[in-house]
Amino acid sequence: MGDKASAHTGAAGRAPTADHPRSVRNVVLVGHSGSGKTTLVEALALTAGVMNRAGRVEDGGTVSDYDEIEHRQQRSIQLSLVPVEWGGVKINLLDTPGYADFVGELRAGLRAADAALFVVSAAEGTEGVTGATRMVWDECAAVGMPRAIVVTHLEAARADFDAMTGSCAATFGGDDPDAVIPLYLPQYGEEGPDGHAPVTGLVGLLSQRVFDYASGERKELDPDGEQEARIAQARSRLIEGIIAESEDETLMDRYLGGETIDYKTLVEDLERAVARGVFHPVLAAAPAADGARQGLGTVELLELITGGFPTPLERDTPAVTTPDGTARAALSCDPQGPLAAEVVKTSSDPYVGRISLVRVFSGTLRADDTVHVSGHGLADRGHEDHDVDERVGALSSPFGKQQRTLSQCIAGDLACVAKLNRAETGDTLSAKDDPLLMEPWSMPDPLLPLAIRAHSKPDEDKLSQGLARLVAEDPTMRLEQNQDTHQVVLWCLGEAHQDVALERLRSRYGVQVDVVPHRVALRETFGAKAAGRGRHVKQSGGHGQFAICEIEVEPLPGGSGVEFVDKVVGGAVPRQFIASVEKGVRAQAARGIGPSPLVDVRVTLLDGKAHSVDSSDAAFQTAGALALREAAADAPIHVLEPVAEVSVLVGDAYVGSVMSDLSGRRGRVVGTEQSPGGRTLVRAEVPEIEIGRYAVDLRSLAHGTGRFSRSYVRHEPMPAPLAAKLREAADQDA
Repeated sequence: MGDKASAHTGAAGRAPTADHPRSVRNVVLVGHSGSGKTTLVEALALTAGVMNRAGRVEDGGTVSDYDEIEHRQQRSIQLSLVPVEWGGVKINLLDTPGYADFVGELRAGLRAADAALFVVSAAEGTEGVTGATRMVWDECAAVGMPRAIVVTHLEAARADFDAMTGSCAATFGGDDPDAVIPLYLPQYGEEGPDGHAPVTGLVGLLSQRVFDYASGERKELDPDGEQEARIAQARSRLIEGIIAESEDETLMDRYLGGETIDYKTLVEDLERAVARGVFHPVLAAAPAADGARQGLGTVELLELITGGFPTPLERDTPAVTTPDGTARAALSCDPQGPLAAEVVKTSSDPYVGRISLVRVFSGTLRADDTVHVSGHGLADRGHEDHDVDERVGALSSPFGKQQRTLSQCIAGDLACVAKLNRAETGDTLSAKDDPLLMEPWSMPDPLLPLAIRAHSKPDEDKLSQGLARLVAEDPTMRLEQNQDTHQVVLWCLGEAHQDVALERLRSRYGVQVDVVPHRVALRETFGAKAAGRGRHVKQSGGHGQFAICEIEVEPLPGGSGVEFVDKVVGGAVPRQFIASVEKGVRAQAARGIGPSPLVDVRVTLLDGKAHSVDSSDAAFQTAGALALREAAADAPIHVLEPVAEVSVLVGDAYVGSVMSDLSGRRGRVVGTEQSPGGRTLVRAEVPEIEIGRYAVDLRSLAHGTGRFSRSYVRHEPMPAPLAAKLREAADQDA
């Protein structure tokens, strides 16, 4: 593995295919924005023969990042699949966005993959391993996913491979830094006028060979004396790290006793340790120079993937049930087994329509089959549950902007499926006579609100359909039709996520919207007992209107709602009109005295008057509303704001800053508790009006390592000065 030269078996213009799960590798690339993931994917595709030296596939376009918004913003915003072939093995490379706002795409990539490549930049020193990247590493460790590390940007003037390797060992190794060790050392050429020495090749520590890329083609050479000294110094540590994870418990004693462990045994133990997720090799890679066919380190990386990463047969299949929740036996990655596939990404093509990226975990998915689509339980985010049969359209494999037709997709492989009009991201595809539902993967909760409204009447007509299609593609987005504020709200993961949502509505679905300030659901209540008299008397020919009622209003504890009590004596208000008074009072309370609904009061009907001819249901409803408004004019009115319980999980180094920030938001810290990994959970109660942008602010405060959740607790009185400002703003808007 890695030190074994092999000829590529890819062919430009031909979609890689797999006939058995053992010949498939599913690999997700993880790293922060700018670390070089997409460049690395293209370098691997060039070495494997999938694209030409100009960096383009024969049909035009690059092998990844073809979304029009990505081209404009110059960054990856979505998961993309690039299949290549090496040594008779199909490798599905899953390129993920590095920006935190698109972590949903990353989670989808982790779901579809069986191993991960963590890409870090040598040009950024210890900052090349961000807090967000460390969190993803921990997620992979929790499920035992095999991981390797690729150091990029070696060509940069500030690149320091040794410093980055040490940082990776300290960060990712945890209690066992010897589990994160380079397989190769960079070979440097002569220094240029700027004093920078370019990387021209790699020195293999196991094979003790030099792999020179200076000519643009990988050449295997004997090491010179200086290189032999470098190899000897680093090789022993690598061997000890491999042997420490060996399943042969006698190997360490033999090695320490002076026995020379043969190369084949070391490679086999290394491959097993990598596949088990207990050893994490570090490699280096750089794009090919102009005119070159192979980028530095790409051959070594492809061989690590094919030799050291597990096949889909070695990974557990997600748990399945029937759509009604009945447990089913665990499935295996068997092309002949029951069909169980999952939609890991949904996108729209202006010519083809909806395209679903599907990972087949069991069975074989064939074009034109009828499958059962089972829902994913995200109805709270605007994604309805599904339990329908649907015909599969064409199966294809992505190739730049083109799709190469496939006849089938076997267990362990990935493919694009056209025209699954009901299926959304996270849905399960299974046989129509044996419907299944796969256990969903964890999705982050969108906590940044974006209130929008249609720009014009034509946009209003298209808005509903555009929003439905938007959230169908992105399960990290939640659509809310707020019944209290009457706003349409898209809940997103961050500002970049919001920008992409607005751009997709405009350019893809032809809907222009205006962004409006997000409002929280305020309430109002009486601050003291008050009385009111409602008099509705009109006479304009024919039957008039006559209704008089007298009420008393008093405040109640929070959460009591609106109570109505009848204390009329002597029939002053006829029995048939008491319900009318109550209806009028409740309608006025729902509309509010000010801009917000009235809650937590008891309204007592004390007295009134009626007319034998002119009194009516409508007249007493109006009188009840008038009485409530008059009582409110003579009583202090308190504005009640919603308060949320906020739980913030943050590194210990940032606890003080987080608690201080929460206090500045009028929050009350109610407790802290230690969490694994040097983190602390801070729990606080904070007014919701103060945490509208907390998803953005916390990311800055904790350098991308903080997470939080929120849940409604209650409404409580807002400070009078702030309430006065809100009323003044509402009056100006009116």
